[in-house]
Amino acid sequence: MAEPPNAPSAGRAAFQYPSFVLFQTARFCIVLANEMQSVAVGWQVYEITKRPLDLGLVGLAQFLPGILLFLVSGHIADRYDRRRLILVCYFGFAVCCGLLLLARGHCLRSVYYIFGVLILFGVVRSFTGPVSRALLPQVVPDEHFPNAVAWSSTIFQGAAILGPALGGIVYALFRGPTAVYLLAVILALAAVVCTVKIKLQAKPRAREPINFNTVSAGLRYIWREKVILGSISLDLFAVFLGGAVALLPVYAREILLTGPWGLGLLRTAPGVGAATMAIFLAHKPIRRKVGLIMLWCVAGFGVFTILFGISHSLILSLVALFFVGATDMVSVIVRAVLIQVATPDEMRGRVNAVDMVFIGASNEFGEFESGLTAQWFGTVHAVVLGGIGTVIVTAIWAWQFPELRKIQQLHSLPNSSPNKAELSSN
Repeated sequence: MAEPPNAPSAGRAAFQYPSFVLFQTARFCIVLANEMQSVAVGWQVYEITKRPLDLGLVGLAQFLPGILLFLVSGHIADRYDRRRLILVCYFGFAVCCGLLLLARGHCLRSVYYIFGVLILFGVVRSFTGPVSRALLPQVVPDEHFPNAVAWSSTIFQGAAILGPALGGIVYALFRGPTAVYLLAVILALAAVVCTVKIKLQAKPRAREPINFNTVSAGLRYIWREKVILGSISLDLFAVFLGGAVALLPVYAREILLTGPWGLGLLRTAPGVGAATMAIFLAHKPIRRKVGLIMLWCVAGFGVFTILFGISHSLILSLVALFFVGATDMVSVIVRAVLIQVATPDEMRGRVNAVDMVFIGASNEFGEFESGLTAQWFGTVHAVVLGGIGTVIVTAIWAWQFPELRKIQQLHSLPNSSPNKAELSSN
Protein backbone atom coordinates (compact mmCIF):
# COMPACT_ATOMS: atom_id res chain seq x y z
CA MET A 1 0.00 0.00 0.00
CA ALA A 2 1.40 3.38 -0.99
CA GLU A 3 2.28 5.82 1.74
CA PRO A 4 -0.08 8.81 2.11
CA PRO A 5 1.16 12.16 0.80
CA ASN A 6 1.36 13.74 4.25
CA ALA A 7 3.09 12.29 7.28
CA PRO A 8 0.36 11.15 9.66
CA SER A 9 0.26 12.33 13.25
CA ALA A 10 0.49 9.53 15.77
CA GLY A 11 -3.08 9.92 17.00
CA ARG A 12 -4.76 10.05 13.55
CA ALA A 13 -2.52 7.90 11.39
CA ALA A 14 -5.29 5.67 10.02
CA PHE A 15 -7.24 8.59 8.55
CA GLN A 16 -4.48 9.30 6.04
CA TYR A 17 -5.76 6.33 4.00
CA PRO A 18 -8.91 7.03 1.90
CA SER A 19 -10.06 3.40 1.91
CA PHE A 20 -10.03 3.39 5.71
CA VAL A 21 -12.23 6.50 5.71
CA LEU A 22 -14.67 4.97 3.21
CA PHE A 23 -14.77 1.68 5.08
CA GLN A 24 -15.48 3.37 8.40
CA THR A 25 -18.10 5.65 6.84
CA ALA A 26 -19.94 2.61 5.51
CA ARG A 27 -19.58 0.82 8.84
CA PHE A 28 -20.86 3.90 10.69
CA CYS A 29 -23.99 3.94 8.50
CA ILE A 30 -24.64 0.22 9.07
CA VAL A 31 -24.16 0.37 12.83
CA LEU A 32 -26.32 3.50 13.00
CA ALA A 33 -29.07 1.74 11.05
CA ASN A 34 -28.86 -1.38 13.23
CA GLU A 35 -28.92 0.55 16.49
CA MET A 36 -31.92 2.58 15.34
CA GLN A 37 -33.90 -0.47 14.31
CA SER A 38 -32.88 -2.23 17.53
CA VAL A 39 -34.53 0.48 19.64
CA ALA A 40 -37.62 0.43 17.43
CA VAL A 41 -37.91 -3.37 17.48
CA GLY A 42 -37.38 -3.58 21.24
CA TRP A 43 -40.01 -0.96 22.00
CA GLN A 44 -42.43 -2.38 19.41
CA VAL A 45 -42.12 -5.96 20.70
CA TYR A 46 -42.54 -4.96 24.35
CA GLU A 47 -45.48 -2.73 23.42
CA ILE A 48 -47.19 -5.71 21.79
CA THR A 49 -46.50 -8.43 24.40
CA LYS A 50 -45.49 -6.65 27.66
CA ARG A 51 -43.22 -9.66 28.43
CA PRO A 52 -39.49 -9.22 29.30
CA LEU A 53 -38.89 -12.74 27.96
CA ASP A 54 -39.73 -11.56 24.44
CA LEU A 55 -36.96 -8.96 24.68
CA GLY A 56 -34.61 -11.84 25.36
CA LEU A 57 -35.98 -13.69 22.34
CA VAL A 58 -35.12 -10.65 20.19
CA GLY A 59 -31.46 -11.26 21.00
CA LEU A 60 -31.74 -15.02 20.65
CA ALA A 61 -33.28 -14.75 17.17
CA GLN A 62 -30.25 -12.80 15.96
CA PHE A 63 -27.69 -14.97 17.74
CA LEU A 64 -28.71 -18.50 16.67
CA PRO A 65 -27.86 -18.08 12.95
CA GLY A 66 -24.33 -17.08 13.92
CA ILE A 67 -23.90 -20.27 15.95
CA LEU A 68 -25.06 -22.39 13.01
CA LEU A 69 -23.09 -20.57 10.30
CA PHE A 70 -19.87 -19.28 11.89
CA LEU A 71 -17.63 -22.02 10.49
CA VAL A 72 -19.01 -21.50 6.98
CA SER A 73 -18.93 -17.69 7.15
CA GLY A 74 -15.33 -17.64 8.37
CA HIS A 75 -14.16 -19.94 5.58
CA ILE A 76 -16.01 -17.88 2.96
CA ALA A 77 -14.39 -14.70 4.33
CA ASP A 78 -10.96 -16.28 3.74
CA ARG A 79 -11.81 -17.81 0.36
CA TYR A 80 -13.56 -15.02 -1.57
CA ASP A 81 -13.18 -11.29 -2.23
CA ARG A 82 -13.98 -9.59 1.06
CA ARG A 83 -15.08 -6.28 -0.47
CA ARG A 84 -17.70 -8.02 -2.60
CA LEU A 85 -18.85 -10.07 0.37
CA ILE A 86 -19.32 -6.99 2.54
CA LEU A 87 -21.29 -5.35 -0.28
CA VAL A 88 -23.71 -8.28 -0.31
CA CYS A 89 -24.01 -8.14 3.47
CA TYR A 90 -24.76 -4.41 3.57
CA PHE A 91 -27.39 -4.83 0.89
CA GLY A 92 -28.85 -7.66 2.97
CA PHE A 93 -29.20 -5.28 5.92
CA ALA A 94 -31.15 -2.89 3.68
CA VAL A 95 -33.48 -5.73 2.65
CA CYS A 96 -34.11 -6.73 6.28
CA CYS A 97 -34.91 -3.17 7.33
CA GLY A 98 -37.17 -2.94 4.29
CA LEU A 99 -39.08 -6.04 5.43
CA LEU A 100 -39.70 -4.45 8.84
CA LEU A 101 -40.88 -1.30 7.06
CA LEU A 102 -43.16 -3.34 4.80
CA ALA A 103 -44.73 -5.09 7.78
CA ARG A 104 -45.38 -1.80 9.52
CA GLY A 105 -46.91 -0.37 6.36
CA HIS A 106 -49.37 -3.28 6.26
CA CYS A 107 -50.10 -2.89 10.00
CA LEU A 108 -48.81 -6.37 10.88
CA ARG A 109 -48.53 -6.64 14.68
CA SER A 110 -47.37 -10.23 14.86
CA VAL A 111 -44.17 -10.67 16.86
CA TYR A 112 -43.57 -13.91 14.94
CA TYR A 113 -43.06 -11.95 11.71
CA ILE A 114 -40.65 -9.62 13.51
CA PHE A 115 -38.72 -12.59 14.90
CA GLY A 116 -38.56 -14.07 11.40
CA VAL A 117 -36.96 -10.88 10.05
CA LEU A 118 -34.57 -10.80 13.00
CA ILE A 119 -33.42 -14.32 12.10
CA LEU A 120 -32.59 -12.99 8.62
CA PHE A 121 -30.69 -10.17 10.32
CA GLY A 122 -28.77 -12.82 12.21
CA VAL A 123 -27.87 -14.66 9.00
CA VAL A 124 -26.52 -11.46 7.43
CA ARG A 125 -24.62 -10.54 10.60
CA SER A 126 -23.03 -13.99 10.79
CA PHE A 127 -21.20 -13.13 7.54
CA THR A 128 -20.74 -9.38 8.11
CA GLY A 129 -18.76 -9.75 11.34
CA PRO A 130 -15.85 -11.94 10.20
CA VAL A 131 -15.70 -10.35 6.75
CA SER A 132 -15.62 -6.79 8.12
CA ARG A 133 -13.01 -7.52 10.77
CA ALA A 134 -10.81 -9.46 8.36
CA LEU A 135 -11.05 -6.63 5.83
CA LEU A 136 -9.78 -3.91 8.21
CA PRO A 137 -6.08 -4.93 8.00
CA GLN A 138 -6.30 -4.60 4.21
CA VAL A 139 -7.11 -0.87 4.28
CA VAL A 140 -4.22 0.30 6.50
CA PRO A 141 -0.55 -0.79 6.71
CA ASP A 142 0.53 -3.02 9.56
CA GLU A 143 2.37 -0.31 11.51
CA HIS A 144 -0.83 1.75 11.81
CA PHE A 145 -3.18 -1.12 12.52
CA PRO A 146 -3.45 -0.63 16.34
CA ASN A 147 -4.37 3.01 15.70
CA ALA A 148 -6.95 1.86 13.14
CA VAL A 149 -8.48 -0.53 15.68
CA ALA A 150 -8.81 2.24 18.28
CA TRP A 151 -10.46 4.62 15.80
CA SER A 152 -12.61 1.83 14.38
CA SER A 153 -13.91 1.20 17.90
CA THR A 154 -14.48 4.94 18.35
CA ILE A 155 -16.48 5.19 15.13
CA PHE A 156 -18.48 2.11 16.05
CA GLN A 157 -19.31 3.62 19.41
CA GLY A 158 -20.14 6.94 17.79
CA ALA A 159 -22.82 5.17 15.80
CA ALA A 160 -23.85 3.28 18.94
CA ILE A 161 -24.23 6.64 20.70
CA LEU A 162 -26.19 8.37 17.97
CA GLY A 163 -28.23 5.39 16.78
CA PRO A 164 -30.30 4.60 19.89
CA ALA A 165 -30.89 8.27 20.70
CA LEU A 166 -31.90 9.03 17.11
CA GLY A 167 -34.03 5.90 16.94
CA GLY A 168 -35.86 6.79 20.15
CA ILE A 169 -36.43 10.40 19.11
CA VAL A 170 -37.66 9.48 15.62
CA TYR A 171 -39.91 6.76 17.12
CA ALA A 172 -41.44 9.30 19.51
CA LEU A 173 -41.79 12.10 16.95
CA PHE A 174 -43.50 9.94 14.33
CA ARG A 175 -45.46 7.88 16.89
CA GLY A 176 -44.18 4.52 15.72
CA PRO A 177 -41.29 2.66 14.06
CA THR A 178 -42.13 3.39 10.41
CA ALA A 179 -39.80 6.38 10.03
CA VAL A 180 -37.06 4.55 11.92
CA TYR A 181 -37.13 1.61 9.53
CA LEU A 182 -37.22 3.90 6.48
CA LEU A 183 -34.16 5.83 7.68
CA ALA A 184 -32.37 2.53 8.39
CA VAL A 185 -32.94 1.41 4.77
CA ILE A 186 -31.47 4.68 3.47
CA LEU A 187 -28.40 4.37 5.70
CA ALA A 188 -27.78 0.77 4.64
CA LEU A 189 -27.89 1.76 0.97
CA ALA A 190 -25.46 4.62 1.69
CA ALA A 191 -23.08 2.03 3.15
CA VAL A 192 -23.28 0.06 -0.09
CA VAL A 193 -22.30 3.16 -2.11
CA CYS A 194 -19.27 3.87 0.10
CA THR A 195 -18.07 0.27 -0.02
CA VAL A 196 -18.06 0.23 -3.82
CA LYS A 197 -15.28 2.86 -3.77
CA ILE A 198 -12.96 1.01 -1.37
CA LYS A 199 -9.58 -0.18 -2.71
CA LEU A 200 -7.92 -2.96 -0.74
CA GLN A 201 -4.26 -3.75 -0.27
CA ALA A 202 -3.57 -6.78 -2.43
CA LYS A 203 -2.77 -9.80 -0.27
CA PRO A 204 -2.90 -13.04 -2.26
CA ARG A 205 -4.68 -15.86 -0.46
CA ALA A 206 -4.80 -19.47 -1.53
CA ARG A 207 -8.28 -20.92 -2.01
CA GLU A 208 -8.15 -23.82 0.37
CA PRO A 209 -10.52 -26.73 -0.22
CA ILE A 210 -13.72 -26.80 1.81
CA ASN A 211 -13.36 -29.61 4.32
CA PHE A 212 -13.54 -30.02 8.07
CA ASN A 213 -9.84 -29.29 8.63
CA THR A 214 -9.83 -25.98 6.77
CA VAL A 215 -13.21 -24.85 8.07
CA SER A 216 -12.30 -25.58 11.71
CA ALA A 217 -8.80 -24.07 11.54
CA GLY A 218 -9.89 -20.99 13.47
CA LEU A 219 -11.11 -23.09 16.39
CA ARG A 220 -7.83 -24.98 16.57
CA TYR A 221 -5.78 -21.79 16.42
CA ILE A 222 -7.68 -20.15 19.30
CA TRP A 223 -7.47 -23.32 21.39
CA ARG A 224 -3.67 -23.34 20.97
CA GLU A 225 -3.25 -19.68 21.92
CA LYS A 226 -4.20 -19.61 25.60
CA VAL A 227 -3.87 -15.84 25.88
CA ILE A 228 -6.41 -15.35 23.09
CA LEU A 229 -8.63 -18.11 24.44
CA GLY A 230 -8.54 -16.54 27.89
CA SER A 231 -9.27 -13.00 26.67
CA ILE A 232 -12.22 -13.86 24.43
CA SER A 233 -13.74 -16.36 26.89
CA LEU A 234 -13.44 -13.77 29.68
CA ASP A 235 -15.37 -11.33 27.52
CA LEU A 236 -17.91 -14.04 26.70
CA PHE A 237 -18.83 -14.85 30.29
CA ALA A 238 -18.43 -11.34 31.70
CA VAL A 239 -20.76 -9.69 29.19
CA PHE A 240 -23.06 -12.74 29.10
CA LEU A 241 -23.69 -12.36 32.82
CA GLY A 242 -23.40 -8.59 33.12
CA GLY A 243 -25.31 -7.45 30.04
CA ALA A 244 -28.35 -5.36 30.95
CA VAL A 245 -29.08 -3.88 27.51
CA ALA A 246 -31.97 -6.25 26.75
CA LEU A 247 -33.82 -5.07 29.87
CA LEU A 248 -33.47 -1.35 29.20
CA PRO A 249 -37.06 -1.07 27.86
CA VAL A 250 -38.29 -2.45 31.19
CA TYR A 251 -36.10 -0.04 33.17
CA ALA A 252 -37.20 2.91 31.01
CA ARG A 253 -40.89 2.13 31.25
CA GLU A 254 -41.40 0.64 34.71
CA ILE A 255 -38.45 1.56 36.95
CA LEU A 256 -37.17 4.91 35.70
CA LEU A 257 -40.64 5.94 34.48
CA THR A 258 -39.55 7.43 31.16
CA GLY A 259 -40.50 6.90 27.49
CA PRO A 260 -38.84 6.08 24.15
CA TRP A 261 -36.58 9.14 24.43
CA GLY A 262 -35.34 7.91 27.81
CA LEU A 263 -34.75 4.44 26.38
CA GLY A 264 -32.68 6.05 23.63
CA LEU A 265 -30.55 7.86 26.23
CA LEU A 266 -30.05 4.67 28.24
CA ARG A 267 -28.94 2.75 25.17
CA THR A 268 -26.66 5.66 24.22
CA ALA A 269 -24.86 5.98 27.56
CA PRO A 270 -22.63 2.86 27.24
CA GLY A 271 -21.63 4.01 23.77
CA VAL A 272 -20.63 7.44 25.07
CA GLY A 273 -18.40 5.82 27.68
CA ALA A 274 -16.93 3.39 25.18
CA ALA A 275 -16.23 6.09 22.59
CA THR A 276 -14.60 8.31 25.20
CA MET A 277 -12.31 5.47 26.25
CA ALA A 278 -11.54 4.52 22.64
CA ILE A 279 -10.51 8.09 21.76
CA PHE A 280 -8.37 8.24 24.87
CA LEU A 281 -6.64 4.96 23.98
CA ALA A 282 -6.10 6.09 20.37
CA HIS A 283 -3.98 8.99 21.66
CA LYS A 284 -2.67 7.34 24.84
CA PRO A 285 -2.38 3.58 24.18
CA ILE A 286 -1.71 1.26 27.10
CA ARG A 287 2.07 0.80 27.28
CA ARG A 288 2.53 -1.51 30.27
CA LYS A 289 0.60 -4.00 32.39
CA VAL A 290 -1.96 -4.52 29.63
CA GLY A 291 -3.30 -7.74 31.10
CA LEU A 292 -3.84 -6.46 34.64
CA ILE A 293 -5.51 -3.29 33.39
CA MET A 294 -7.85 -5.35 31.21
CA LEU A 295 -8.79 -7.62 34.14
CA TRP A 296 -9.48 -4.69 36.48
CA CYS A 297 -11.63 -3.03 33.82
CA VAL A 298 -13.70 -6.20 33.29
CA ALA A 299 -14.26 -6.35 37.06
CA GLY A 300 -15.24 -2.67 36.94
CA PHE A 301 -17.75 -3.55 34.22
CA GLY A 302 -19.46 -5.87 36.71
CA VAL A 303 -19.40 -3.30 39.53
CA PHE A 304 -21.01 -0.58 37.42
CA THR A 305 -23.59 -3.08 36.17
CA ILE A 306 -24.58 -3.68 39.80
CA LEU A 307 -24.83 0.09 40.36
CA PHE A 308 -27.12 0.42 37.36
CA GLY A 309 -29.25 -2.48 38.56
CA ILE A 310 -30.04 -0.87 41.94
CA SER A 311 -30.49 2.67 40.61
CA HIS A 312 -33.91 4.32 40.48
CA SER A 313 -32.52 7.62 39.18
CA LEU A 314 -32.21 8.29 35.46
CA ILE A 315 -29.06 10.41 36.00
CA LEU A 316 -27.33 7.79 38.15
CA SER A 317 -28.34 5.07 35.68
CA LEU A 318 -26.81 7.03 32.80
CA VAL A 319 -23.57 7.54 34.76
CA ALA A 320 -23.36 3.83 35.61
CA LEU A 321 -23.97 2.84 31.98
CA PHE A 322 -21.32 5.34 30.85
CA PHE A 323 -18.70 3.53 32.93
CA VAL A 324 -20.06 0.14 31.84
CA GLY A 325 -19.18 1.12 28.28
CA ALA A 326 -15.83 2.71 29.18
CA THR A 327 -14.54 -0.30 31.11
CA ASP A 328 -15.73 -2.74 28.46
CA MET A 329 -13.93 -0.83 25.70
CA VAL A 330 -10.51 -1.56 27.22
CA SER A 331 -11.12 -5.30 26.84
CA VAL A 332 -12.53 -4.81 23.34
CA ILE A 333 -9.46 -2.97 22.03
CA VAL A 334 -6.90 -5.25 23.69
CA ARG A 335 -8.64 -8.35 22.34
CA ALA A 336 -9.10 -6.91 18.83
CA VAL A 337 -5.46 -5.87 18.42
CA LEU A 338 -4.20 -9.15 19.82
CA ILE A 339 -6.34 -11.28 17.50
CA GLN A 340 -5.79 -9.27 14.33
CA VAL A 341 -2.04 -8.68 14.45
CA ALA A 342 -1.25 -12.21 15.64
CA THR A 343 -3.28 -13.96 12.93
CA PRO A 344 -2.13 -14.47 9.31
CA ASP A 345 -4.32 -12.78 6.70
CA GLU A 346 -5.32 -16.12 5.14
CA MET A 347 -6.83 -17.21 8.49
CA ARG A 348 -8.36 -13.96 9.72
CA GLY A 349 -11.86 -14.76 8.50
CA ARG A 350 -12.03 -18.06 10.36
CA VAL A 351 -10.46 -16.74 13.57
CA ASN A 352 -12.72 -13.69 13.56
CA ALA A 353 -15.74 -15.88 12.89
CA VAL A 354 -15.01 -17.80 16.09
CA ASP A 355 -14.50 -14.56 18.00
CA MET A 356 -17.77 -13.19 16.62
CA VAL A 357 -19.58 -16.23 18.00
CA PHE A 358 -18.10 -15.47 21.40
CA ILE A 359 -19.22 -11.85 21.05
CA GLY A 360 -22.66 -12.92 19.87
CA ALA A 361 -22.98 -15.36 22.74
CA SER A 362 -22.11 -12.62 25.21
CA ASN A 363 -24.42 -10.04 23.60
CA GLU A 364 -27.43 -11.63 21.90
CA PHE A 365 -27.54 -14.85 23.93
CA GLY A 366 -26.77 -12.75 26.98
CA GLU A 367 -29.89 -10.74 26.18
CA PHE A 368 -31.88 -13.97 26.20
CA GLU A 369 -30.31 -14.90 29.55
CA SER A 370 -31.22 -11.48 30.95
CA GLY A 371 -34.81 -11.74 29.73
CA LEU A 372 -35.15 -15.24 31.14
CA THR A 373 -33.70 -14.41 34.57
CA ALA A 374 -35.81 -11.25 34.71
CA GLN A 375 -38.89 -13.38 34.05
CA TRP A 376 -37.87 -15.72 36.91
CA PHE A 377 -36.40 -13.38 39.54
CA GLY A 378 -37.47 -9.89 38.54
CA THR A 379 -35.64 -7.26 36.49
CA VAL A 380 -33.54 -5.66 39.23
CA HIS A 381 -32.42 -8.97 40.73
CA ALA A 382 -31.44 -10.28 37.29
CA VAL A 383 -29.15 -7.31 36.58
CA VAL A 384 -27.56 -7.25 40.05
CA LEU A 385 -26.90 -11.00 40.07
CA GLY A 386 -25.40 -10.72 36.60
CA GLY A 387 -23.00 -7.98 37.74
CA ILE A 388 -21.92 -10.07 40.72
CA GLY A 389 -21.35 -13.01 38.38
CA THR A 390 -19.11 -10.86 36.19
CA VAL A 391 -16.86 -9.93 39.12
CA ILE A 392 -16.61 -13.60 40.17
CA VAL A 393 -15.78 -14.72 36.62
CA THR A 394 -13.01 -12.10 36.37
CA ALA A 395 -11.41 -13.41 39.55
CA ILE A 396 -11.59 -17.00 38.30
CA TRP A 397 -10.08 -16.12 34.91
CA ALA A 398 -7.25 -14.13 36.53
CA TRP A 399 -6.35 -17.30 38.44
CA GLN A 400 -7.08 -19.86 35.69
CA PHE A 401 -5.27 -17.93 32.90
CA PRO A 402 -2.08 -16.50 34.46
CA GLU A 403 -0.96 -15.61 30.94
CA LEU A 404 -3.50 -12.79 30.98
CA ARG A 405 -2.00 -11.24 34.11
CA LYS A 406 1.49 -11.40 32.60
CA ILE A 407 0.74 -9.48 29.39
CA GLN A 408 2.83 -6.32 29.52
CA GLN A 409 2.74 -5.04 25.93
CA LEU A 410 1.12 -5.98 22.64
CA HIS A 411 3.43 -5.91 19.63
CA SER A 412 2.49 -5.52 16.00
CA LEU A 413 3.09 -8.81 14.19
CA PRO A 414 2.70 -8.24 10.43
CA ASN A 415 3.90 -11.75 9.56
CA SER A 416 2.77 -13.79 12.56
CA SER A 417 2.60 -17.52 12.27
CA PRO A 418 -0.70 -19.27 13.04
CA ASN A 419 0.57 -20.64 16.31
CA LYS A 420 2.52 -17.82 17.87
CA ALA A 421 1.40 -14.48 19.33
CA GLU A 422 4.31 -12.32 20.36
CA LEU A 423 3.87 -10.94 23.86
CA SER A 424 6.30 -9.03 25.99
CA SER A 425 6.18 -9.91 29.67
CA ASN A 426 8.90 -8.02 31.51
